[in-house]
Amino acid sequence: MNTAMNPKTVHKPGGSYSHTVKVPANAEWLVISGQVGVDAKGKLADGVRKQSEQVFRNILACLRANGMSKKDLVKFTVYITDSRFVDDYRAARKKIIGDDTQPTSTLVVVDGLASAAMLVEIEAWAAKA
Repeated sequence: MNTAMNPKTVHKPGGSYSHTVKVPANAEWLVISGQVGVDAKGKLADGVRKQSEQVFRNILACLRANGMSKKDLVKFTVYITDSRFVDDYRAARKKIIGDDTQPTSTLVVVDGLASAAMLVEIEAWAAKA
């Protein structure tokens, strides 16, 4: 089982994430490529909140396809194209992932993604003992 922890000697996380997640030695790892707000039919969702929700649905689908669940998440790397999108991203994460799942997380504001219409991209790491 993965163990999330926030050392008392480090500041409190500024969102729904943990500073550390320890993965046991016998874990099976899954690396999920950067997901964007495109559904299985190839349609890009409108707006950053809907795109973020779709991204998290895609991540959950990738986990399920590999016999894992959100409790196995270890790390998110989030790329958004505007710092004004942070609140919408967080609302989407809370809606789809919830506050009970807190992998490590890095959020980076970038100039652009593969398409100008794409506003958010998230890659994920998971591990299951």
